[in-house]
Amino acid sequence: MNKPNRINNTTNFNGSYLSSGVYFYTLKAGDFTSTKKLVLMK
Repeated sequence: MNKPNRINNTTNFNGSYLSSGVYFYTLKAGDFTSTKKLVLMK
């Protein structure tokens, strides 16, 4: 059985300039779109 190819792609997030709070972010790749919630507490 063949396993699908896996690609890892990372990014660093520097929230030092943001206030504590709830933020939403969207990831898009081709036809895929996903919006998630991020809670930033300082």
